[in-house]
This record gives sequence, structure tokens and C-alpha cells, in this order.
Amino acid sequence: MDALDILTSKEKVHPSYQAIFSADEQAIIGYDVLGHISNENSFSLGLFFSDDTIPEEYRLEIDNIILHKALQTISPQSNNVGLIFLKRNVNLLMIDRGESFLKTLLQYKDEGIQLNRIVLQISEHQYKGDIEQLCHLLNYYRTFGIKVAADHIGKESSNLNRIARLEPHFLKIDLSPFRLKTPSQSYHDVLYSISLLARKIGAGLLYEKIDTSYQLQYAWKNGGQMLQGDYLKTKTDDYICFSSDEGKRKLKEEFREYIKLEKAKLDSLFIFEDQLNSRVAQSLNKRRNLTQEFDQLIIDLTEQFSDCCFRIYICDEDGYQKSSNILRTGKQWELQRDYQDKNWSWRPYFLENVDRMRRDKKGFLSDLYSDIESGEIIRTFSYPLNELHYLFMDLPYAFLYEQDGLL
Repeated sequence: MDALDILTSKEKVHPSYQAIFSADEQAIIGYDVLGHISNENSFSLGLFFSDDTIPEEYRLEIDNIILHKALQTISPQSNNVGLIFLKRNVNLLMIDRGESFLKTLLQYKDEGIQLNRIVLQISEHQYKGDIEQLCHLLNYYRTFGIKVAADHIGKESSNLNRIARLEPHFLKIDLSPFRLKTPSQSYHDVLYSISLLARKIGAGLLYEKIDTSYQLQYAWKNGGQMLQGDYLKTKTDDYICFSSDEGKRKLKEEFREYIKLEKAKLDSLFIFEDQLNSRVAQSLNKRRNLTQEFDQLIIDLTEQFSDCCFRIYICDEDGYQKSSNILRTGKQWELQRDYQDKNWSWRPYFLENVDRMRRDKKGFLSDLYSDIESGEIIRTFSYPLNELHYLFMDLPYAFLYEQDGLL
């Protein structure tokens, strides 16, 4: 709708409420307050609030109408249980240093709403002002028990360092990119980095825009403490309810299926890992001395492992490469001698993985990751030759794709 139509139809502006479920209890633990306007149809006001061409005072006026109507609805219905997520444009919030927003909340505190139920949602990437002033305001809000959620993480040009500075209680990740197409591995990697950030700063992960079973499965598998979207429960315009047998039953059924599939995948992964351990052990048993002629060793291994790997090399316990690389291109193997003496200890988990092999006395498969040189999604099989030297075999995407449970 046109902004003028909204401003001249303020009586038709209203909040709607979308349930937020917890993954551990499969129960509704909160509601997200969304802005809508009803004419012949109901329209979201998200674009209205983010449109900088509309004067700030007009957007603030509509935002406050929604806020008051929501708090008036919530106060007598909710019996002070569950979280209430209130979205505010961070630039509009900071016009008066957040005073009017807090004043409104304190007004409804006197009517019975506990402020420790309020979660302020802001999008860090939208903020154009001094980050220190915003941090100061959020710290002040926390003294009243108000919580903070960083919104639209991963979808826009979020600055993870700035997000960490804000010390949010929750990070909201938009899963809508998973609805239209299969996201690139780099997007998966971004979300993985966000999940690591959440663990470091002690923030809960809230996955929103869950519209399909696939999106729900992704959230379940990737640390989703809270879940939100039309697939779980549709939005409502006039009430909130913290009991939902239907939603709980649906989540339990979905989780049961996800757990079954994940267990089967892990079984396939471990079986294949055991098979590789046996194959490598048999190949190495034919050699008397594994500490000499490393290049000859990896050349010999290509005869047994051309079916499953495209790169083989050997490193010592400190990450220094003691062999060349041997790389398969098509059906041909090429020895790359300039890789000798390069050090890989800077790679994440390298030393940890070496220590694991030393203690367990067997090899294992890595997680999926993007190869630095080719950009291809691969896994690496690592195997201990002895206490000092370790074999690494890279498995290409094409091979992993053909195996059950390796992708």
C-alpha cells in the first residue's frame, strides 16, 4: 500500500501475533508482534517502517499505534507468561535515545506486564549512528529486565563484531533463502559462523520464516533453540495463547522423523569410515617402512584409492607437509612437489585432529567443508601412519554425492 493510504487509515492499523516455539519443550514460549493494516486484505507494514523516504514522525506514529494496541491486547490475556518480541526500527528508536519506547513499556508495567518478558528486536545493519550510544541504551534497558534480539542475521550485511558488542540475548536468523532454492555452501558457512558467535556470546538462536519441513529440519540440526514460521503456526490478529497441542504434536512428529534420518546418516558415515580405515591399513601393511619415501607411498596409494579421492599428502604432527601433493585431474595423477614443507597448523582443528588420531590410533572423516583451492565441497579422511606422521586423503563432492549419508 501507498504510505499516504496508511497514514490516512490509521484506524485500520493493527498488530498480529506469530507464535515462537521452543525446541526443547516443543511449546509456545513467546509471540512476535507484527504490524499490519487491513483494508480489503491484510498487508504487512514491514516495508513502511524501513522506508527512509517516509518522514520519521509518521513512521513513529504508526509504530506506536501498533505498540499500544499490542500491549493492550497482551496485558489481560497472557497471565504474565512467555516472551513478547517487539520489533523497532533502530534509527527511529534512537531519535529520542529510546525514551518514548521505555515510557510506553513502563506505563503498561503499571498495568501488570512484566518487563522481563519484553524482547526488543533491532536490525544492527540498519543502524546509522554511533554504536556506543546504542550499546549504552541497550545496557540501560537491561536494568529493567528488557531483553534484546538481533534481527535478520545472515540475510543482510550484518557485522558480527558489532552484533557481539550489542550483547543480544537472541540472534534471529531468517530462513527464507532456503525456501526458493538450495543455498550455496558459502551461505551455510555464514550461518555456521553465526551459530559459533551465538555460543561464544551466550545468545539463543531463533530461526524465523520457517515455511517448510526442510527449513524446520535445518533449524533443528543447526542449534535452533527457538522456532518461528507459518509451517508451525499461522499468524493471528486478535489473541495469543501459550498452549498449543497441535503445534506441540507437529513438532514431536517432525523431530522423531529427523532423529531417525540423522541416526541412519550417522550409521552410514561410521560404516564408511570403518571401511576406509580397513582399506588404508591393508595398503600400508604391505610396506615395511612408512617413514621413508613419502612421495612413493602416496603414489602407491593412488592405485587403491582412485575410486574415492582426488588428493593425497602426508604431514607431521606439527602440520609441516612431508610429502608432495598428489592430485588427480580426470584420470591422471600429478605430483606437486612445491607443497613440501608447507605448514597447515593454522587450519581450524588441525592440531586437535592430529591429537585425536594419536590417541585413538585410527582415522576419521572430517565434516563437509569448501576446499580452499577448488571451492568444491569435500571431506578429508585423516589417518595416523605412526606417532609422528599422518596421512590425508581428500574426497570429492561427486564421490560423496553417490554415497548414502556422506552429504
